Amino acid sequence: MDKSTLFVSLEPCCFHGKTPACTDLILRERIPKVVIASLDETPEVAGKGVELLRNAGVEVVTGICASQTNLPSDIRNVFVSKKRPYIQLKFAQSVDGYMGTPGKQVWLSNQFSQVLAHKGRAEFDSILVGTNTALTDDPALTNRHWFGKSPLRIVLDRHRRLPSNLQLLQGGATTWVVTQKMLAGDESNDLLRFLELDFDEHLLENLMGLLFENRITSLIVEGGAFTILQFLQKNLWDEAVIFTTPARLGEGILAPTPMGREVAKYQLGKDALTILRNAVDCR
Repeated sequence: MDKSTLFVSLEPCCFHGKTPACTDLILRERIPKVVIASLDETPEVAGKGVELLRNAGVEVVTGICASQTNLPSDIRNVFVSKKRPYIQLKFAQSVDGYMGTPGKQVWLSNQFSQVLAHKGRAEFDSILVGTNTALTDDPALTNRHWFGKSPLRIVLDRHRRLPSNLQLLQGGATTWVVTQKMLAGDESNDLLRFLELDFDEHLLENLMGLLFENRITSLIVEGGAFTILQFLQKNLWDEAVIFTTPARLGEGILAPTPMGREVAKYQLGKDALTILRNAVDCR
């Protein structure tokens, strides 16, 4: 092993948790060089793994692919350092900057964009929408076009306006209904859980804390525009995934405009996918 190079996505840990320290194994096997994509922001590590290896004579290279998204490491680092899930804002917009028409279901993205969106659902722990999106679009929010699990579904329903026949409140995946006051007959079960939270200025922070306590490490905020705007105003987001379609609506619900650093742009048929990282808190 003394001529090997070890490539890792996350800084090797240097403390004994559920498993022994990775740095111990590296030193025991006499690996002379380690290449690390992302540092580990766990308080017990946070650069200490790199320092320990270098002090032992190991050549350590860091910052590889630093300009690219390393989603598994980013999710973990946000979760352990900020005590909340990694938050992705996701929406589709027309080429003239609208998300839809009030009170009317409007489909903008194409089949390629929809498949990619479902791939994201398989990779994230949870997905959230507001009341108006649930009522207007009646989304299932399950993963149907990709391999893997469906995320935990979360809907904000302050005044319990959602009828029980919505897809969100049916089977297929677990759903949390966040409300200010439960109604008589609102009983939680294995697939449906009702949560009472004050819908005040601390709602989102309190909800993120609840997700952290339940080990929910990642969240997609899928709509609508008002809900996404609340996350933006609180600076509660890490990346934005924006599908821009060639459709022109002319008027309607304006799409949010996250102020972020563009890290990727792809063409999906006639749709354009842009991925932004939070410009205020770039990692």
